[in-house]
Amino acid sequence: VQLQASGGGLVQPGGSLTLSCTISGLTLVYYSIGWFRDVPGKEREGVSCISLANGDTFYRDSVKGRFAVSRDNAKSAVYLQMNSLKPEDTSVYYCAASHAPCSAQHYTRPTWMDYWGQGTQVTVSS
Repeated sequence: VQLQASGGGLVQPGGSLTLSCTISGLTLVYYSIGWFRDVPGKEREGVSCISLANGDTFYRDSVKGRFAVSRDNAKSAVYLQMNSLKPEDTSVYYCAASHAPCSAQHYTRPTWMDYWGQGTQVTVSS
């Protein structure tokens, strides 16, 4: 199983980035994909998730209305479109896969994830 996150970079406040997560080795319809980010001194936090079976989504409150998660099962890929970026969005972002259904219960914390990709750095700074 491999998950590969990419698309990070340096962007000014108010700018946009799209992260990609490519997936291999999984039967996609049995999984949801979550996006997480590191928080200094705290547990890694869940940002968003999407069900690869039915498209259900979840967003943490701080990114609602700014971030959008999408999937392309034919390409075995999940995307996180990040708009109106703020300095506090600066972090290393990870994608992860889990059998757990996409919901706040399962994707706010990293506990339920089965597989992780490597991180991609997002820096929001002027």
